[in-house]
Amino acid sequence: MTDKHFGVLGIGVGPANLSLAAQLYPYRDLPSVFLDRKETFGWHDGQQIPGTSLQVSMVKDLVSLADPTSQFSFLNYLHDQGRIYHFVNAQFDAVPRQEFRNYLEWASRHMKNIVFGEDVRSVDFDGVFHVRTDERVLTADNIAVGIGRKPWIPPAGQGRHTPSQFHVGEFVDKAVGLGGKRVVVVGGGQSGAEAFLDLISREGAELPSRVSWFSRRRNFLPIDDSPFTNDFYMPCYSEYFYGLERETRERINQDNLLSSDGISESTLRAIYQRTYHHRFIARSPGLIRLYPNREITGVTEAGPAWELTVVNKDRPAEPQHVQTDVIIWSTGFHTGPLELLAPLADRLEHDGAEYRVDQDYAVRWDGPGDRNIFIQNGTSAQRGLADKNLSLLAWRSQRIVDRLRGVQREQQLSSFVAWADDASEPDELRRSV
Repeated sequence: MTDKHFGVLGIGVGPANLSLAAQLYPYRDLPSVFLDRKETFGWHDGQQIPGTSLQVSMVKDLVSLADPTSQFSFLNYLHDQGRIYHFVNAQFDAVPRQEFRNYLEWASRHMKNIVFGEDVRSVDFDGVFHVRTDERVLTADNIAVGIGRKPWIPPAGQGRHTPSQFHVGEFVDKAVGLGGKRVVVVGGGQSGAEAFLDLISREGAELPSRVSWFSRRRNFLPIDDSPFTNDFYMPCYSEYFYGLERETRERINQDNLLSSDGISESTLRAIYQRTYHHRFIARSPGLIRLYPNREITGVTEAGPAWELTVVNKDRPAEPQHVQTDVIIWSTGFHTGPLELLAPLADRLEHDGAEYRVDQDYAVRWDGPGDRNIFIQNGTSAQRGLADKNLSLLAWRSQRIVDRLRGVQREQQLSSFVAWADDASEPDELRRSV
C-alpha cells in the first residue's frame, strides 16, 4: 500500500542528493523525500584521517555557488555553531575534511525531507514511479539517484579481503596495530598519499618497520589547481564538454586527470619532510620506500605475509618481488550497478557504461517527458571530471530544481576562455564559410 506521493524522491543521501534536498527544501509546492539505507549520516568516515583537508574551496559546498543566501551554506553552519570567528582566525589553508563532513551531517539533520535507515529495493513505473523500500512503497513524479561509489581493488588483490589486506576506505578502523610491521600502500592519488603520510608520522611502538608506497604514475604528482585548469570545473565548460564526441570526451578526461586526482602540494611537502627526518635526522634509512611507475601484477600468500609481484613499467620483462605484512589498496572507487533500476532497464538509454542523460541530468528514456530519473555522480564520461567532484554540486542541483519548476535562472558569466567557436569570437578566430 502506498503511504504518500512526492514530487521528487531521492535515493541516497551523499553530498549530491543532500545538495538537491537543500535546494528543494524551500519549495513546499514540490514535496520531496530523500532515503538512505544508513542509520545515520556518513561521508568517507573510514578515511577521516586526522589532518586531512579538502582539495576545493569552502564555498563549493551544498548550495553557495547556486544560492549564497541559503540556510544550508557552510558559512551558516559555522555561524550556527557559534564558531565562525574561530574558523576565520584559525587561517586554515584548506577546510579540514572532518569539519566538512560534520557540516554535511549538520545539514542533513536540519532537513525534514531526509530519512535514514530505509533501504530502497527497486523502482518501477506505471505513470508514476513506484519506489519499494524495505518498509513500504512510495510513489513519485520524479526520482533522483545519487550514485554511490564502491571501493575498487585491482585484479591482483581481489578476493583477498583480510585484516592484513584492505581498501583505504577502511583505513581508520583497520590501520591499527601496525607497529613494527612491513606495510605497503598501493595507489598514487591523494588517498594513498594521506595513508602513507599517516603511517610514516606515527611514533614509538606505533611506527611500522617499513612503509613502501607504489604508484602506477611516473612520479608522485601534484594536483593541478591553477586558475585556468580550474575553468574545467565551471558550468560553462561542463556544457561545452557535454556537446563533444565520446572519444574526445574520454581523451580530455584522461589528459586532465591530475586536475582532480593529483596530490595536494601540502601533503607532498609533508611526506618529503618526514622522509628527510627519517633518513637523515632519526637515522632510519630503511623505513621509507618510494616506488613510482610500478604495476602490481600479482599477490600471493607467503606464510603469514604477502608477496607482491611488481613490474617497473620501464623494464616490464624484469618483475621483482616484495614481501610485506599488510597491504593497503588506495586504488579508488568505481560506480556500482544500479540494480534498483532493473525493472526499467530496457527503457533507459546508455552512453557507454553510463546512463545517457540530457542537459539537465535526466536519463533519456521512453517514458513521459514530465517524469524524470535524474542521475547524480554517474556521468563523468558525459559531463567531465567535475561530475564526481564537489565543484559543480550546487550548480547541478540548481539545474535539476529549475527543470522541475519550469524556470531558467540567469547563469553566471562565462569563463575567460573561449571553449567553443561562436559568432562572438574575434574575426581571426571565426570559422571560414
